[in-house]
Amino acid sequence: MARLAMRRRGGEAYPMREFEDVYDRLGQLMSAALGEFAEDGPTGVWTPTADISETEDSYVVEVDVPGVKKDQIDVQLSERELIVTGQIEKHESQRRHRETRRTGRFELRTLLPGEVDAERVEARLSDGVLSITVPKAAAAKPRHIEVTA
Repeated sequence: MARLAMRRRGGEAYPMREFEDVYDRLGQLMSAALGEFAEDGPTGVWTPTADISETEDSYVVEVDVPGVKKDQIDVQLSERELIVTGQIEKHESQRRHRETRRTGRFELRTLLPGEVDAERVEARLSDGVLSITVPKAAAAKPRHIEVTA
């Protein structure tokens, strides 16, 4: 019988994190596979590609949003959920020969793996990549404890 690999969080087993990771990956796979069909749906919202990484002090989210200006993006953090929304305008006045880049409303929602310090979040847009740095809460950071004799 296969066992579910458990990640550790704060020294204790946290099996739900595995499910959260699988859920996020499944959502990304569905968006990639069915993205063009989803645009025909009632909301027409698509999900941009993104990388989420972790440093010792923060979580870093990098979202691909080529051609978007900073005033076309909205970034919100609600507890541990990061929400990035925006709009890429389609230029109707031009005659298109090929169209593969997405336009319209986009939304990225991701649940960050640990507690965060919402007051110190930074977002920077450079060369079509939105980089969001979300510092970890002091309680979420591992603390080194000195062993004495």
